[in-house]
Amino acid sequence: MQKINRNDPCWCGSGRKYKQCHEAMDRKIDSFAVKGHKVPTHDMLKTPEQVEKIRQSAVINMACLDAVAEAIHEGMSTAEIDKIVYDTTTKMGGIPAPLNYEGFPYSVCTSVNDQVCHGYPSEDVILKSGDIVNVDCSTILDGYYSDSSRMFMIGDVDPETRKLVEVTKECCDLGLEQVKPWGFLGDVGAAICKHAHANGYQVVREIGGHGVGLEFHEEPWVGYNTLPGTELLLVPGFMFTIEPMINMGTQKIKTDPNNGWEVSTLDGKPSAQWEYQVLVTETGYEVISY
Repeated sequence: MQKINRNDPCWCGSGRKYKQCHEAMDRKIDSFAVKGHKVPTHDMLKTPEQVEKIRQSAVINMACLDAVAEAIHEGMSTAEIDKIVYDTTTKMGGIPAPLNYEGFPYSVCTSVNDQVCHGYPSEDVILKSGDIVNVDCSTILDGYYSDSSRMFMIGDVDPETRKLVEVTKECCDLGLEQVKPWGFLGDVGAAICKHAHANGYQVVREIGGHGVGLEFHEEPWVGYNTLPGTELLLVPGFMFTIEPMINMGTQKIKTDPNNGWEVSTLDGKPSAQWEYQVLVTETGYEVISY
C-alpha cells in the first residue's frame, strides 16, 4: 500500500482526510499482509463513483442477455445471437467488449455443448433440441466494463446434461455465498470445487475469472480449484467475476488450432458455465451483472 499522511486527502478520491476515510481499512489489510496473506493494492479497489459507472454498464450487459433469453429458440443460428447482442448494446450507447479484443471478431461468445468458452458465433451453427449454449456477454460504457454469462437449454435436453447446467449454477451460487469482506478468494473456489466434485464433475483449471470494471480483464486471475483461507483477501471495493467452467467428463481442454480462441473439452463431453460480476461490500456482496 502507498504511504499517505493521515491528514492528506484519501487515495480513493473522496476528498476526505485519509484518517477519516480509508486509514482504518488499510491498517486492517496490512495486518493480513504481515501474516503472509495476499492482499489487494489500492488500484484493485473500486471507488463508489467507479462502481456507479460500472453499474450503468451492467444495465446494458444484462439487457443483452435478457434479449437473448427472450429470442433464443431451436433452429436459430448463433450468428443471430451475436446480432442481438451487437444491436442491443449499440442502441443503448455501449460497445461490445469482445469485438476486436485481441483479434476476437464477434460481439459475444456462444459456446455450444462441448465448447468450454470463447465459441465463435456462426451462421453454420444452428441450435437444435438437446443443445446447451453459454452466451458470454461483456459491455463497455464510457470506458467502464461489465461481464456476465448465462446458460440456455434448447428444447428437450437430456436429464444428465440438464443436471450439469443446474449444478453449475448451484456452484456459482455457493461460491457467491462465500463472498464476504475479510474472507478469501480461495473460499469461493473451494465451495465451487466441492459441489462440482460431489456431483461427479470436474472444474477447468487453466481458465478462470478475473478482476473487472476499469478494464476487461484485471488482476487477479481467479481459479476455482482452491482451498479455504487461500488466495487474495476479499476487501470492500474489490470487484471480480465468478465464472467456473464445469465439465461432465475430464477437466482437460483443447484450443482450436485454426482460430486460437474456441476452447472445447478434450473428451467431447458437455461443459457448462455461468458468470456473475460481483462487488465485495462492507456487509457482504453485490451482484453487479448476471
